[in-house]
Formats: sequence, C-alpha cells, structure tokens
Amino acid sequence: MDRLVPDAARVRVVRGRPSSLDDDRAVLDAVTDRVAATSVPAVRAWTPHRQVAFGRRDTRADDYELACQRAEARGYPPIERSVGGRAVAYTGSTVAFAAVIPTTEADSRQGLDARYEAATTGVVGALRSLGVPARRGEPDASFCPGAHSVQAHGKISGIAQRVRRDAVVVSGIVVVDAHEELAAVLDAVYGALDVPFDPNSVGSVARAGAPTPPDRVVDALYDSFCGEVPRASVDAASLLDTDA
Repeated sequence: MDRLVPDAARVRVVRGRPSSLDDDRAVLDAVTDRVAATSVPAVRAWTPHRQVAFGRRDTRADDYELACQRAEARGYPPIERSVGGRAVAYTGSTVAFAAVIPTTEADSRQGLDARYEAATTGVVGALRSLGVPARRGEPDASFCPGAHSVQAHGKISGIAQRVRRDAVVVSGIVVVDAHEELAAVLDAVYGALDVPFDPNSVGSVARAGAPTPPDRVVDALYDSFCGEVPRASVDAASLLDTDA
C-alpha cells in the first residue's frame, strides 16, 4: 500500500469545519458512518478549533483534572479523544487529518502496519513538497510519543489509528506554526500528568524554515494521500445535516 486510498475509483474529500467545537468533533463520526455505508473512502484535512485533546491514558491519571484546568487557564478547552495516545494541542492554525478507509472485520487488523507506513510516507511527502526537510521519527520526550511520527527541527506530526469492523480511521496532526505557544501549554499539561516532556522537542513547518499558510498544508496532504484518484468534495458542516 503506497497510498492511503489505493485502488479506489474515487475518494470523498471533506473540507472546512463547523462553527462550534462540538459540531466539528461530530464530523469524523459522520464521515466514518458514510464510508462504512458507501464503501467510498474519505480524507479530511482541516484546522480544528483551539483545544487540548487528551487521550484515554491521560484521563486515568491522578492529576487529570489539574491538567484540564491548566489547559483551560491558557485558553485551550480540554476535550477527550478516542484515538491516539497522550495529549495534543491545536492553536487554531494547527492542521489535523483523517483518512477513513472502508474495510471488513476480517482484514481491518491485517492492514495496520501498511496503513501506518502509507500515512507516514504521505505526511513526509506532503511536507517535503512544501520545502520541509521532513523525516521519520521524533526527538526524546516529545508530545504524544509514538513510533509513527515525523520530525524536522522538532516533532511536527504524529499518527494514530482507530479500527472499527467496517471502517478504519488513520488520523494525525501537523504543527504548522506557533510551536513555542504549543510547547508552553503542553509543558503545563504534561507536568500535571507527570509525563516526560521537552518543550524544545516541538517543531513546526515554520520552525523548519518553510513558513506556509495552513490551507497550503491541507492541500499538500490531500495531494499526497489521494494522488490521482478522482475527488468529490463535500463541506464538513453539510454532513451534520440529516437531510444532506
């Protein structure tokens, strides 16, 4: 698998974000349900609302409430996410992506490594197309530490998967700018959670010497993930309309 949407006749590209944080979070579930129902893969890349998204391990920590308070005090509403590891932060210009791929219960786990490989290759390719000297891996004591990461003058991207019986979600983050702001809020949050973290480990597209508007990062991810597969665009907010 050299792309996240191989051998597809078409791919649905989901653009934009709803006006509220809660509605924006509901989009991914709507996309996943539609992919499962139609067997048409979908890719979404967007700039989520300002927030700190905590993983399940974080929510079980003794001082989780303190971590939430520290995020809130810095203007980052705390939310809980069902995929991924430790906490990640979004400034409002940070890019998130999710590729939703139809599958069956029999093969959803078998393709785990191949999907990680395709996603990592896709992120590296997208960033390099923007002039970022991206490579696999991450510095020590990075945010949301994991094997499937991309770095350039610090960690820029991390990737995770969520597997259902009928669809797989491969998702991640790309830090575009404001790495010092992200480092500051994550330092406070990880300190409360008693998780090792080095603020200097946070990278960004801008820090790597290739300052780029978020919308160009979004387009680069679409191009890298979808390749030449025909695309049908849909507005994210429309997926929450029961009549859509």
